[in-house]
Amino acid sequence: MANLNDQKGLFMQAPLITKFGFRIRTRVGLVVDHLMIHGRDEDEAKRKLRQMYRDCEVLECVCHRGGMRMPMMTSYEDVVNLITR
Repeated sequence: MANLNDQKGLFMQAPLITKFGFRIRTRVGLVVDHLMIHGRDEDEAKRKLRQMYRDCEVLECVCHRGGMRMPMMTSYEDVVNLITR
């Protein structure tokens, strides 16, 4: 078995975890703002969200990376709106 010092530059890196902010409508119709969920990507964050709030409707999803808020682009119109701000 090789010594770890012999393998220069080979280290395990922690997975990138991103914070996602959600605005949802619960199955009974209540709107919940500012739900923050960590995940490797939007799909994982939504999966975690749906474990806590079953049958909810996602109204908005905002990605928070390094203190910068970036709305998740879901369509061409979303991209155009961001550019024309």
